[in-house]
Amino acid sequence: MTPGPYALRVLDVHKAYRSHKVLRGVSVTVEPGSLVGVVGENGSGKSTLLRVLSGQIAADAGEVELRGTLGYCPQATVLNDALTVDQHLRWFRTAYRLDGTGRAGELLDELHFAEYRHTRVEALSGGTRQKLNLTLALMHDPDVLLLDEPYQGFDWETYLQFWDVAARLRDRGRCVLVVSHLAWDAGRLDVVHRLRDGVAAPWNAAERPAAAQGVPR
Repeated sequence: MTPGPYALRVLDVHKAYRSHKVLRGVSVTVEPGSLVGVVGENGSGKSTLLRVLSGQIAADAGEVELRGTLGYCPQATVLNDALTVDQHLRWFRTAYRLDGTGRAGELLDELHFAEYRHTRVEALSGGTRQKLNLTLALMHDPDVLLLDEPYQGFDWETYLQFWDVAARLRDRGRCVLVVSHLAWDAGRLDVVHRLRDGVAAPWNAAERPAAAQGVPR
């Protein structure tokens, strides 16, 4: 049987640190135009999985296949306090080899922080820093976006803005993989996997917390 279309495919990935086995055979398929979640408690291997998927570390066994370009938004912001928002955009434009920062400008408007364009990062709130972190991961319009606890520090309005941006990415055929220890927003995702004991398993709607079901996308 010919495999269906996918943007990211993880096949039987294993990772151990010396004798401690963290990932024990993780398999996840992410299709184009989808919002996918990996939910797990602290220590379940979420960070290790993200580091493997983003290419920061190599898996001990298994395969990761990416079709298209990758964007990665880590939980810890990759920002320089001495630089302004605009300087970060120009810096990453060069790193991505982009002709301009048009997409970044759109994201500043969508996330409602364009007025901080000439503000140094050291003067930004934690939520605005995270908006910039997300913008830098998205400004080259990647096919696959990896997000590690992406809405940490967001207020409610910004949280809703984040999901609006994610929905528009899905509508444009992009795929978004959200890794979080929280399950209450699982109702906003198309597919949810629970990472436990180093293995990811599909999480059925009936198993999700009641507060997460029926949440409008």
